[in-house]
Amino acid sequence: MKTANFIARGRQHRGVLRDGLLYDAAGEAHRPDDVQFLLPVTPGKVIALALNYADHNAELGFQTPEEPVMFLKPNTSLLPHRGTVEYPRGAQFMHYEVELAVVIGRDARRVKAQDAGEYIGGYTIANDLVVRDYVSNYYRPPMRAKGWDTFGPLGPYLVSADEVPDPYSLGLRAYVNGELRQQGNTRDMILKAPELIEFMSRFMTLQAGDVILTGTPKGVSHVKPGDVMRLEIDGLGALENDVQWETEDAEPLIAQEGKRE
Repeated sequence: MKTANFIARGRQHRGVLRDGLLYDAAGEAHRPDDVQFLLPVTPGKVIALALNYADHNAELGFQTPEEPVMFLKPNTSLLPHRGTVEYPRGAQFMHYEVELAVVIGRDARRVKAQDAGEYIGGYTIANDLVVRDYVSNYYRPPMRAKGWDTFGPLGPYLVSADEVPDPYSLGLRAYVNGELRQQGNTRDMILKAPELIEFMSRFMTLQAGDVILTGTPKGVSHVKPGDVMRLEIDGLGALENDVQWETEDAEPLIAQEGKRE
């Protein structure tokens, strides 16, 4: 089942997607192009994984880490489908990252990998945007690089786990202004969701609604104000967001940890 939160005619709804239409609780049908999408889930926390595809690690010149490299994505960074991403003034290298997002279905603590599937509530698409100017090594959590407001587009749908029989054979694609820029497959993840859930739940409780971002394959490139990003994952739909400048009164970035093109 694919579900979405949206606003139509001034009212907020949670709808089910069937035959290309969103049906609200009253059974009324809405065209997805006519509604304002909201976040598909409101997480307590978003845990993101860095360097979880070997080809992306090579692209950035990093070695594959020996254990998961994690950071928290602020909830203030989250943005729904068709929301506008703000390009920070002074930034030089802002990149998209198409990622499979795993949504926790029920509270998990000290869960073993072989049992982790019982705790996955569904999947959605994430864009883990980053100002690469602020990334020099993965030992420092990249909060300045990835924690900006609007840097976490998510959606458009929450797809229940039963609709994704094999989450590790899904094609991922990122388009910028209609041009295919990034392409990969979830089969190339170094650590899959069950292993991540086991690792994370050993020291913290994963709560229902929490989101895990599972990393991105190679193919990141620069985006700029005026661009439109469209991220696709097989069976999950397409997440689209435009990029516009921050307001003119925003102070530009003045310090850089390092630059990577």
